[in-house]
Amino acid sequence: MIEEVLARARTFAGKDCAVAELSGGLTNTNYLVTADGARFVVRVPGARTELLAVDRANERHNAEAAATTGVSPSVVEYLEDLSVMIVAYIDGETMSAERLREPQMPARIAASLRRLHAGPRFLRDFDMFRLTEFYLGIVDEHGIAIPRGFRDRMPAVAEVERALAVHALPKVPCHNDLLAENYIDDGRQLWIVDFEYSGNNDPCFELGDTAQECAYDEELRRALCEAYFGRPDPVQLARMELYAMMADVGWTLWAAIQAKISTIDFDFWGWATERWDRAVAVLDGPRYAELLGQAARSGP
Repeated sequence: MIEEVLARARTFAGKDCAVAELSGGLTNTNYLVTADGARFVVRVPGARTELLAVDRANERHNAEAAATTGVSPSVVEYLEDLSVMIVAYIDGETMSAERLREPQMPARIAASLRRLHAGPRFLRDFDMFRLTEFYLGIVDEHGIAIPRGFRDRMPAVAEVERALAVHALPKVPCHNDLLAENYIDDGRQLWIVDFEYSGNNDPCFELGDTAQECAYDEELRRALCEAYFGRPDPVQLARMELYAMMADVGWTLWAAIQAKISTIDFDFWGWATERWDRAVAVLDGPRYAELLGQAARSGP
C-alpha cells in the first residue's frame, strides 16, 4: 500500500521520495518517508483492526487535537478511504521501557501527560471495563482462545470497577496505550505518538497503564503519581495500581485477538498469557484487598 500512498498523497506529489519501514508497530505498519529532504511518518493500518475496537475517525480527530498541545506531532495529511495518516517526523529517540525507568523519567512523563490531559477534549470516551466486555464479545463471535480462567475473574473485575468509581476523577483526553515506544525523546520533552485507543478517561488509567508497560517498581510508581498530582496521594496511587492491573486484563484479550487476526510477526499469544499471569498475580496477591480499600476509602 505504501506505493499507492506515495502516488496519491499531496504531501509527496512531485517530490523525490525515499522509504524505510519503521520497526516496533504491533497493530500497523509505519514508514519513514523522506521527500525532498523533509521527513514524515506514514501509518498504514493493520488488518481487521475494527475487531480491536479501533475507530479511525476517532483516532484522526484525537491526533489532531493532541497536536495542538505541543506534545504530539501534527497530522500533515489523511487519506480517508485508506485510513492512512501522514504525520510530522519527530527527530528524537524512540523510548524503551529500560530508558523510561531512569530516575528522572517519571517527572518527564508526568509533564507530558499533564499537557496532553489539559488539551482539547477527544471525540469519544474510553473505558477499559467496557472495552473488556467488547473484546469478550469478539472472542465469542470468532471462536478466539483466551487464557484459562479469564471469565472466572469477572466478578473480581466488577469489584475493582466499584472501588475505582468512589474517587473517580474528571475524564481528560488520554492516550490510553502508552507503551514505551509511544514516547519519543527529543532532548527537551517526551513526545507522545499513536492515538488508536485514545479517548477521554480517568487520568489514573493513563498513569497505571504506562507504569505497567514500563515495568515500574513501587518506587517509580510513587514517583510518577506524585509528579503528576504534585503531591503524595495514597488514594490516587492505589487507583493507579488497580488501573495498571486492569490494563493487563483488557490488553490480554487484545493480544489474544491479535494472535488470531494479525499478520505481524510477533508472539501475541505469549504476550496475552504473560499479561494475564501478571493480572492474576495482583488479584491473588497480598496487597489486593489493601488496594481496594485504599482506592475507596472515605475521609481525608
